[in-house]
Amino acid sequence: MEGAAKNGTQTPGEISKERQTELLFNFAWWMKKQGYAESTIEGRVKILRILAKRGADLLNPESVKEAIAEQEWSMGRKANAVDAYSCLLLMLGETWDPPIYKKVDKLPFIPTETEIDQLIAGCGKKTAALLQLLKETGMRIGEAWRLRWVDIDFENRTLMVTPEKGSEPRILRISNTLVAMLQSFRRVEGGGRIFGRCLKSQRRLFYKFRRRTAEKLKNPRILRITFHTFRHWKATMEYHKTRDILYVMRILGHKRIQNTLKYTQLVNLGDSDYVARVAKTVEEACQLVEAGFDYVCEIDGAKLFRKRK
Repeated sequence: MEGAAKNGTQTPGEISKERQTELLFNFAWWMKKQGYAESTIEGRVKILRILAKRGADLLNPESVKEAIAEQEWSMGRKANAVDAYSCLLLMLGETWDPPIYKKVDKLPFIPTETEIDQLIAGCGKKTAALLQLLKETGMRIGEAWRLRWVDIDFENRTLMVTPEKGSEPRILRISNTLVAMLQSFRRVEGGGRIFGRCLKSQRRLFYKFRRRTAEKLKNPRILRITFHTFRHWKATMEYHKTRDILYVMRILGHKRIQNTLKYTQLVNLGDSDYVARVAKTVEEACQLVEAGFDYVCEIDGAKLFRKRK
């Protein structure tokens, strides 16, 4: 199979479990050499492994086409499976007549801030810091995973984002809360990655904490929260606060405003969605701002703030 990965001379036929493992390993390494994002590599290898376990012969396009058709997946996931297999055939120097699955655009799930905070509180120290980072910055998980200690300016509470998927580089501010969470496990020596190297293990750990939190709170909505949900939530909240789509676009690192416009459809929050607080001193006002409250107005010398539940 190593020869197949190099020159595409492998003919379709039954593939053993060992050769399948070798094929997918070669595929992952090939994508890495081609410059694909880690999240893309992980996703494509995972979906092809699932198809193989469910009876698909990865060296037989018709077998793969049949296996995809049999899955009770959304059109989007089936389209992703087609893209993954097309990429594998590109490595092998082969082609196929791919099935056509059109993704159905759906608005993303947006949890409440309370649900997000409950999930963060239910995680271990490092996972909680990762989720707080995603919440405050709206970074992609791949961008967050590549962060190194040298990318963070703890004194000025900023971090530099190395983009993925063709996004723009950017500098984002973080809170004192997140700074404290990161410093609790900060390494004094070296400038290595903050969250380690194995995203797959971290993802499994996140699923474990998420399931436990949902069961404890008896709230199945928490099970719908993914790493990318934090990005959707951040974009929605920033647009809600500023009504400035270009500002949201810069935070997310989007190059095309069309990718950002969907968040304008997600803002429909009434007064009942807020918690209100009153500050009578500058110190109280500062504490509320740091806790994420927005200034509303001043009445009888007292400043009113609010934050989404």
